[in-house]
Amino acid sequence: MPQHVPHQLRAVLPQASQHPPQHPSSHPSPHSSQHPSALPPPPRRIVFLAHRDLDNPAAGGSELLVDRLADGLTRLGHQVTLLCGGPASYRDYRVVSAGGEFGHYLRARTAFARQVGETDLLVEVCNGMPYLAPLWHRGPTLCLVNHVHTDLWKMRFGGPLAPAARIGRRLEHWALAGAAARHRSLLVAVSPSTAHALRAIGVERDRIRVVHNGVEEPEPLVRRSPEPLFVAVGRLVEYKRIDLLLRLWERVRPVTGGRLVIVGDGPERSRLEQLAGPGVEFTGHVSEAEKHRLLCEAWLLLHPSAVEGWGLVVTEAGTRETPTIAFDVPGLRDSVVDGETGVLARGESSFAAAWCTLALSGHRRELMGKAARDRAAQFRWHRTVRQFRAVASEAVRGWGP
Repeated sequence: MPQHVPHQLRAVLPQASQHPPQHPSSHPSPHSSQHPSALPPPPRRIVFLAHRDLDNPAAGGSELLVDRLADGLTRLGHQVTLLCGGPASYRDYRVVSAGGEFGHYLRARTAFARQVGETDLLVEVCNGMPYLAPLWHRGPTLCLVNHVHTDLWKMRFGGPLAPAARIGRRLEHWALAGAAARHRSLLVAVSPSTAHALRAIGVERDRIRVVHNGVEEPEPLVRRSPEPLFVAVGRLVEYKRIDLLLRLWERVRPVTGGRLVIVGDGPERSRLEQLAGPGVEFTGHVSEAEKHRLLCEAWLLLHPSAVEGWGLVVTEAGTRETPTIAFDVPGLRDSVVDGETGVLARGESSFAAAWCTLALSGHRRELMGKAARDRAAQFRWHRTVRQFRAVASEAVRGWGP
């Protein structure tokens, strides 16, 4: 696993040798730049403790957010380390693997002590199973929360595994509302919905800060598909509810025609492919460039998820002037402005009706697409990084043993 050059050695090594690229022929990252000569404000040394690295095959929006934060803070002069589980790759910031996908939860504390050492701020990325960092880290901690998994535990662990779901839910709630309160640690929520969910489990309002996701500056648009093309993007897991989308497609297809393209991979893929009817295509994992090409060509982005932290692909689709149809659920009700940048459906029938209506109205799709583009322009990664850094500084100032 990647183990980058320790920070104390960086000063004596040339810049090019510190973080060798993953592939010798790859071009420099568009995000890379020389670090500013002046020292950044505290916290200067920041460690992210997260489930996965962005190059993990199971990576998604959470991993992209952590990568953009780590990369952006590094370019502002901070010394950033990502401590994660599973496979990882070389980056402009330090990456340390603490073990396997699940084993690293048990090894995180030891790996932090042996391979990372001192830091000014430890950021625990809370995605269900907690690391309980505030209990063992003797220093400021900050919890980054995409969404609270309250209802997802029973979706993931049903039937005979229901006791595991109850234990996981209680542990997550205690970690967020109890353990993190030990030193009144701050929590960063990626949306108002996530902030509301945190308050619902007992986190004090004055400990929650909202920092939205960003998107890249868009490349030139690709021509829209002349034939009806509908796209869904995401990891193929239970709560994304692609099976529901496939059932709705059978109702919509006779009206709209065209193709439904499912972008992404995951443990549900084999089952979903068996459920799929005519006109459905599964692409598996695709590159960022291919994803954006499909979002440009698509008439609509379809997002049937049961819950999201924000729904980053909604904003990405907005940069391509593509409106979204989603359910009125946490996260998506923040990223989609109902009736302006897309439609929030209250049930399966209203989802199918909105799908048909927008597919048959090019003028309305165009108006919504332009509104989605204008709203997406409000969210850029450099703003996200600056806002997160402000909260990180507040977390350090307010920490008390």
